[in-house]
Amino acid sequence: MPQKILVVEDEPAIADNIKYALATEGFDVVWCSTGEEAMAVLGRDVISLVVLDIGLPDRNGFDLCKDIRKTSAIPIIFLTARANEVDRVVGLELGGDDYVVKPFSPRELAARVKAVLRRTPSVGADSSAGVLSSPFQVDRKRLRISYFGKPLDLSRYEYKILEVLIGRPGWVFSRDQLMDLVWEEPEASMDRTVDTHVKTLRAKLKEVRPKLDPIQTHRGIGYSLKESL
Repeated sequence: MPQKILVVEDEPAIADNIKYALATEGFDVVWCSTGEEAMAVLGRDVISLVVLDIGLPDRNGFDLCKDIRKTSAIPIIFLTARANEVDRVVGLELGGDDYVVKPFSPRELAARVKAVLRRTPSVGADSSAGVLSSPFQVDRKRLRISYFGKPLDLSRYEYKILEVLIGRPGWVFSRDQLMDLVWEEPEASMDRTVDTHVKTLRAKLKEVRPKLDPIQTHRGIGYSLKESL
C-alpha cells in the first residue's frame, strides 16, 4: 500500500499543487484545511508524514505541532510564508523535521517528503504500529511501546517521553522542550518532574536489559536516545 501523507493547508490552490506533486510520486494524499480536521484524521488514519501550514484559520501550526507531538513522533514538514530564522528554529525545536518557505516548488516539497521518510524509521503504511526504531517498537493505536519485543508497563508521561525520544534518535531534547511536548500544562510542572519520569523509565528499561541504558543524559541540557544500541 502507498504511504499516506496528510496535507494541512487552508489555500485550495496550494493544496492542489501539493496533492498533485505527491500523488505523482506514488503517495496517497489526504487534505484538510484546519487543525481540528487534521487531529481527526490523525486519530483515525495511519499517516506516514504531515505537511503542515503554520498559518491555519483555526489555530497556529506550531500549536498544532505541539499537540501532535504529545502522542506521536510522526514526521512533520512545516510550510510558511515567513522566512524568518526565528520561526524556522522554533518550528524545528517543537519537533518539526523540515521547513519549506512559500513560494516553493511542489516537486521540491515532494523530494523533501521522500528525504524525511527515508531517514524516519517506520514499519510501513499498512501497519498499526507507528514507529519502529530497533530495539523499540511503538504502537500508537494501542499506546504501547515494546522493548526487545517485550511490552513496557509505562505511565502516560513515561510513554510520551519515550515516544518523543524514539522519534528522533540522537536529538537532544531539553527539559523545557520535553515539558512542552509531553505535559498538558507544562507551566504547572517543575524541571525535576522530567528527571523523575526519566529515572523511573530507565528502571523499567533496565528490567528488560540490565546492562543497556538507551537514554543518554546531557548534563545541564536534557536527554536523548542513543543512535546506536
